[in-house]
Amino acid sequence: MTASLMSQHTAPAGDLAAALTGAIAGDPAAFAELWRTLHPPVLRYLRVVCGEAAEDVASETWLQVSRDLAGFNGDPTSFRVWLFRIARHRGIDENRRAWRRREEVAEDVAELAGLAGTGAVRDVALDAVELDGTDWALKLIGALPKEQAEAVLLRVVGGLDVADTARVLGKRPGAVRAAALRGLRRLAEHPQVQARRLGREEG
Repeated sequence: MTASLMSQHTAPAGDLAAALTGAIAGDPAAFAELWRTLHPPVLRYLRVVCGEAAEDVASETWLQVSRDLAGFNGDPTSFRVWLFRIARHRGIDENRRAWRRREEVAEDVAELAGLAGTGAVRDVALDAVELDGTDWALKLIGALPKEQAEAVLLRVVGGLDVADTARVLGKRPGAVRAAALRGLRRLAEHPQVQARRLGREEG
């Protein structure tokens, strides 16, 4: 790291100590001075740790600092250590969340691959909302596990997309997508659904 890079957005030790003391006492201006001085290096660090999520993770870091600062006891050097430790932990948490999201996407792809080429999703959706046996279809959907039934109803019958369905149910979009796919697959495999599909194809 070059000297010029290290000197960017730094403040004299005395100024930082005064800002830290004031921020701990609850002075918003002093906290703002801490942020102006230390946010840039925190952000550069997080861009290496968690890439494109760095801005969000930095915001989470400073939010935690603002909550916990009144209990901090130490000098500016100790504060830097504390701040970067928080940033590191937040970055690790974000990477774990990103990994889980990638796993969910992989699960979704696997679910879709299991249904690919069968027309099952399309046919079951038609059975649920277009055939004259609406009560029959709703009864079948209602027999699904609760989370699958809700996901199918909101996605297929309610016409909501994955993000809106997730907001209604208070779940992650990946979990909603997987639940809907599993529910549709159960419906596609139901003997009554298969019989109706066969009758439609023969007719």
